[in-house]
Amino acid sequence: MMPAGSLLAATDLRKAYGPTTALDGAEFSIHPGEVVAVMGPSGSGKSTLLHCLAGIVTPDSGSILYNDREMADMTDAERSALRRSEFGFVFQFGQLVPELTCVENVALPLRLNGISRKEAERAALSWMQRLEVDDLKGKRPGEVSGGQGQRVAVARALVTNPRVLFADEPTGALDSLNGERVMELFTEAARSTNAAVVLVTHEARVAAYSDREIVVRDGRSRDMERIV
Repeated sequence: MMPAGSLLAATDLRKAYGPTTALDGAEFSIHPGEVVAVMGPSGSGKSTLLHCLAGIVTPDSGSILYNDREMADMTDAERSALRRSEFGFVFQFGQLVPELTCVENVALPLRLNGISRKEAERAALSWMQRLEVDDLKGKRPGEVSGGQGQRVAVARALVTNPRVLFADEPTGALDSLNGERVMELFTEAARSTNAAVVLVTHEARVAAYSDREIVVRDGRSRDMERIV
C-alpha cells in the first residue's frame, strides 16, 4: 500500500542480473516537493533502485506505485510517456546532444512532445535564465565548462515541469565549487515547482541538500529518519 501522501513509492523491490543481486527487498517513498537522497557505496544497488523507480528497468518482483497506479500495469508506451513529460533526468555527465546548441538541448524534451520550436525555445530560455546560463544559448556543449553544461542539463530536466526529478550523481564530474552552485540552483528550482527529487549520491555534501536520506547497502534500503 502506498504511504499516505506519497507521489512515488516502492515496496519489497528485488532485482538480479544473473547471479548478482542488485536489489533485495528495497523500499522507497517520496512526497511532492520532497528531496530524498539515496546514498550507498558503489555497487550497493542505488542506481538500480533509481532506474526501477523511473520505469527504465523492470524489477523481478515487488511493487512500484506512481500517483496511485502500479507501474507494472502500465504499457511500455505509457512508461515512455511518463519519462517524456512527468519525469525529468539529470545524469553525472549531462548527456547533452553535442550537435545541438544549449537552447536546443533544453528545448528538446518539449520538441519531442510536439511543441513548436518557437514555444519550446521560449520555455527553454526561461529555465536557462533561472539556472544562470541563458548567455550560453547559442553555444554547443563542447564550448561550455562542465559546471555550465550541468546547469544546462538541469534546465533540460525541468523544462517539462516534471512531477519527479531523478538525479544520478549530478555533481560527480564537477569540482566542489561548481557542484555546490549546481545543487543550490537545482534544488531551489525543483522546490519552486513542487517537484519530488530522487537524488542518488555518495557525497555527504550533496546529500545535505535533501530533506531525508535513504541508505542502500547490499540491495536493501534504510530510511535514516527512522534510525534511532
